[in-house]
Amino acid sequence: MNIRKLIPKKLFPVYHYLLSLLGAIIYRFPSRKIKVVAVTGTKGKSTTVELVNAILEEAGKKTALAGTIRFKIGNDSKRNLYKMTMPGRFFLQKFLRDAVNTGCQYAVIEMSSEGAKQFRHKFISIDSLIFTNLSPEHIESHGSYEKYRKAKLSLAKAVKKTLIINKDDKEADKFLSIKGPKKLTYSIKEVEPYTSTDHSSIFTYHGISIRSSLPGEFNIYNMLGALTYAINEGISIEDVKSAFENYTGARGRMERVTLPKENPLSKKQNFQVIVDYAHTPDSLEKVYRVFKERETICILGNTGGGRDTWKRSEMAKIADRYCKKIILTNEDPYDEDPRKIIGEMKVAIKNHRPEIIMDRREAIATALRKTSKDSVVIITGKGTDPYIMEANGEKTPWDDAEVVREELEKVLR
Repeated sequence: MNIRKLIPKKLFPVYHYLLSLLGAIIYRFPSRKIKVVAVTGTKGKSTTVELVNAILEEAGKKTALAGTIRFKIGNDSKRNLYKMTMPGRFFLQKFLRDAVNTGCQYAVIEMSSEGAKQFRHKFISIDSLIFTNLSPEHIESHGSYEKYRKAKLSLAKAVKKTLIINKDDKEADKFLSIKGPKKLTYSIKEVEPYTSTDHSSIFTYHGISIRSSLPGEFNIYNMLGALTYAINEGISIEDVKSAFENYTGARGRMERVTLPKENPLSKKQNFQVIVDYAHTPDSLEKVYRVFKERETICILGNTGGGRDTWKRSEMAKIADRYCKKIILTNEDPYDEDPRKIIGEMKVAIKNHRPEIIMDRREAIATALRKTSKDSVVIITGKGTDPYIMEANGEKTPWDDAEVVREELEKVLR
């Protein structure tokens, strides 16, 4: 039985609060026995969580990690199949108890506004929090941008010790004004001059040159957030440098997709395929900018039917500016007509004649067949999302990167 159906909507906050309290009681407030570092923001959360984890592991710490991409306790890692960043129903409290019982010293947790709205951060003792950035997102769910921002700020207000804040973000002052925790800031200006190509980034921090295979200025920001936390935690810059230089990226976040090297067909791939979660106009533009000097074939849908409908035309306009070829396809229509979603995007594209291929697999296969040497296929919107969400609660198991590999096998033969 779904208890929520029996509860008046106005009592939902009380219901969620009591669930969080009950979970903490059942699992004996485990966050008091482990250092919890949280990451929040509109973009960059998943990568920053992974970077913090990589640094801590490089420094010899035993870690747990909970985020959009995966859940990890010690060496045991599994894919997040919930299609939510912060699962409810006591999940996080049990996760933290398991981490404590396994001997983990740190838990790195990706925290979302949706999770905050449902009090899933309550009764978790947050030692530190990294704030990456804020831009319009989940507006229909929260009711306004102001309420969305308020949800993010509620996470920062729960921090016990240290707030690490992206000083270059327009909302930085709101986070800096929070009373209580120590505040540290980071800025891209601290590492100028820096270079970033579609294959790597190089920057200098306090005289030490750091190279990473992560492309794009936005990934330098992600690294700076993780680095600032680590230095404050007493971790050496040598460990940070080593972690960054060995880290090859998170699945579904600017992920370069190729066939395994042992597959003889892999040598035939003379073009790039990128899978990225980019699901806001700002994040989409930042991905496209990385490859602005290349011939790009862009596969674009629009995340989440029935929500954030304002993004459709904006993201289509960005593709119109940056992409040489555009393929519009199905993504997560839920109960909305997917052709209506695509239609709202198509009318905003003025400089191209986009192909409409509703079957996402066929859209990917078509893009791969259109490649030439050194071109880039960019597939956005889903990242590691495990399902295509359809009408009446139906869902189709999915993995963009795996579908790409399957279709590469056919195209490269």
